[in-house]
Amino acid sequence: MNLENTINEDIKAAMFAKDKVSLDALRAVKSALLLLKTEKGAAEEVTEDAEIKLLQRLVKQRKDAAELYQQQERTDLYQDEVDQLEIISKYLPQQMSKEEITVVVKQLIAEHGIASVKDMGKLMGLASKLLAGKADNKKISEIVKNLLS
Repeated sequence: MNLENTINEDIKAAMFAKDKVSLDALRAVKSALLLLKTEKGAAEEVTEDAEIKLLQRLVKQRKDAAELYQQQERTDLYQDEVDQLEIISKYLPQQMSKEEITVVVKQLIAEHGIASVKDMGKLMGLASKLLAGKADNKKISEIVKNLLS
């Protein structure tokens, strides 16, 4: 079952359960999916990679909004964003731990003979592509910097 069908089924379940927070989060995902499908130059079928990137973008938006609300001491709005973030995160693949990312990056360093910080861009490109959807680029970047310095 693709993401769109899963979201539609979960929207129905949230409506029956009268779960407003889940419903808001799922409707945001559905809206973003529809926009992705109908934007100019879009393919007929949305790929899994595109779906993952979309979900990651929505999660990042919720994190940024939550931080902003927390700084402004708006706990009501902060909690809504955090709740939606948790719901949307359920549809993302399981995120890798720091140790797992380190192992993958070390393998890439060995395979491609990367030895200096000058090759950091190359390594980041390889690691980002390989770990897309499974790890946050910020976390990958930290690990790459630590290993190359």
